[in-house]
Amino acid sequence: MKVFVVGVGMTNFEKPGRRDDFDYPDMALEATNAALTDANLAYTDVERAFVGYCYGESCCGQKSLYQLGMTGIPIVNVNNNCATGSSALYLGHEMLAGNRSDCVLALGFEKMQRGSLGALWQDRANPIENHMAVMVEKYGYESGPPTAQLFGNAGREHMSKYGTKPEHFAKIAEKNHCHSVNNPRSQFKDLYSLQQVQHSKYIHDPLTKLQCCPTSDGAAAAVLVSERFLALRPHLKRSAVELMGISLTTDLASTFEGSAMRLVGYDMTRLAAQQVYSQANITPDQLDVIELHDCFSANELITYEALGLCPEGGSGAFIDRGDNTYGGKYVINPSGGLISKGHPLGATGIAQCVELCLQLRGLAGKRQVANARIGLQHNLGLGGACVVAAYKKPNSVEFDRKSSLPKLLGGNPTAVKASDFKCAAVFDAIAEQITDPKNADVVKKTNASYKFKVTGKAGQGVWLVNAKVGSSPFVRFMDDGKADCVLTAKDDDLFDIMSGKLDSMKAFLGGKLKLSGNPTLATKLNQFQGKVKEALKNQKKSNALDADSEKDFSSKSQNSSSFASDKIFDDIKQKLTLDPGLAKKVGAAFRFVIRDSVSQTGKSWFVNTKSNPPLVSSDDDYSKADCTIEVTDDDFVKIIEGKLNPQTAFFNKQLKVTGNVMLATKLTQFQQKNVSKL
Repeated sequence: MKVFVVGVGMTNFEKPGRRDDFDYPDMALEATNAALTDANLAYTDVERAFVGYCYGESCCGQKSLYQLGMTGIPIVNVNNNCATGSSALYLGHEMLAGNRSDCVLALGFEKMQRGSLGALWQDRANPIENHMAVMVEKYGYESGPPTAQLFGNAGREHMSKYGTKPEHFAKIAEKNHCHSVNNPRSQFKDLYSLQQVQHSKYIHDPLTKLQCCPTSDGAAAAVLVSERFLALRPHLKRSAVELMGISLTTDLASTFEGSAMRLVGYDMTRLAAQQVYSQANITPDQLDVIELHDCFSANELITYEALGLCPEGGSGAFIDRGDNTYGGKYVINPSGGLISKGHPLGATGIAQCVELCLQLRGLAGKRQVANARIGLQHNLGLGGACVVAAYKKPNSVEFDRKSSLPKLLGGNPTAVKASDFKCAAVFDAIAEQITDPKNADVVKKTNASYKFKVTGKAGQGVWLVNAKVGSSPFVRFMDDGKADCVLTAKDDDLFDIMSGKLDSMKAFLGGKLKLSGNPTLATKLNQFQGKVKEALKNQKKSNALDADSEKDFSSKSQNSSSFASDKIFDDIKQKLTLDPGLAKKVGAAFRFVIRDSVSQTGKSWFVNTKSNPPLVSSDDDYSKADCTIEVTDDDFVKIIEGKLNPQTAFFNKQLKVTGNVMLATKLTQFQQKNVSKL
């Protein structure tokens, strides 16, 4: 089963502690929302999640994703040192390729401390103590950070064995810093000359400070789907990057045979690369763009050879020819790599995936690699783990039309009709509004696209609403195209939200409305509500005229009934108009449902003292009220005349109040203003 990456997202990579609003749940939410928006999917589409991080308490993955929805899916926390993010990708791929899932989220984040890495636990065995023992036996232990010594010694071995010069390592760092200038997500965007790199502070010969990656805060996410999932959503294919092959390897016996290069993963890398080339049926010569693990410039240099990009010992000449940058044979680390983009451990492997997907989709901006068709990822963790993966650009993806792909649960998404949904009238009203040139100001204020995923009795329906400036506005049913904001709700709940009966924030907090993408855009939906209310009101009137015998509180036939309270509402309207102070004292919106105690016919009044001017209407069933009061016509007259205490009526169940019950006490404001006239 083929596997595809259909959505990617990441945060800026930051110096640890630079941002106060950047705890791991914040960065995880930002990256995941970006990936889901890119994929045109909601969190409810995700069936499993693999979350990578190295520093933090257990179950940080759950803490991060619960804010998107508590859907009960398996969430697996992953830790594989610096290869943590790509290990999450690997696990997601295995679930999809093994036909165990159809949509998987891979998320990685890290909130780090400033300064070089060190051991946090002194009361237990260190996972790389065997590596350190081999290094110390051959090279001794110097004053620099342990990881810098491990990788620096690998560089020394390459120099001794193949005649590589310190200048070659410096050239790699110069290149990566240059690449990062065009990456808005990069931690560093400064351009350094070769001399500046060479003359920066020595960390461990031959490595200087500008040849070492920093610690970083940040997150990255990717949405992976199966071929079956993609086949049912053809619109996603244009951006679906095929994950052609992926391999995760660990240390071999040769790691500890005395070679400094093997000690830091040379053989792990070579084995993983060979496995991926075989899976993808490609050779290194077919690669165009590569993101590899340059935690130190020495590791990038030895990895060229381990990946088969040049012969063993040929990295010096490879660098001198410029075959590792734009204009050469490959473009390696166009993102700036770990050295300049940054290295939040859990996020790095997925950030590499993000960069390659953007490159293969032609969305990398100024750092775009021309005609990039196949990309390779390499992510390494001491201790040890190595992940290598190959990716293919979307327009080169070939789907096997002859294969029998089983249908997803739910069957064909086009089986339902718009008319099967109560909220179809809502979208008809929105369509009428945004396609009318007279309402150009509404489109201008909204300037966004929305996808509504609506679950009704007939199944799931999807509406795409495009209200963006510079494009033709439209509303389409069963168009699962890309949108800035995705809203998921039940049919009845969405109808109530858009008609003003249900507050959208309460619906969100109560789990009735789920958001992905840019959730702040959901606040702009009130631009449509006025038109929706008007359309629903007209529809209700029309239905009432077509069914004279039907009892409906808002129908014309019922509203034409004579109630003693009609005069009271007329008087309230007059008093609110003449006395602005009265509206200010009341400061609320009421709905009064008045019943005739004999005929049981009903009439609805809406009194809004918050609007300017105040509103009193018997023809508004959809505006939101702070308090709804149900009472018989006779009892309401008695309350306003002062003959019946509202509190007594409430306790005797003559007065029913919903919403903000305390607002019912403000009825005395109307009573005082009207008693002399009644």
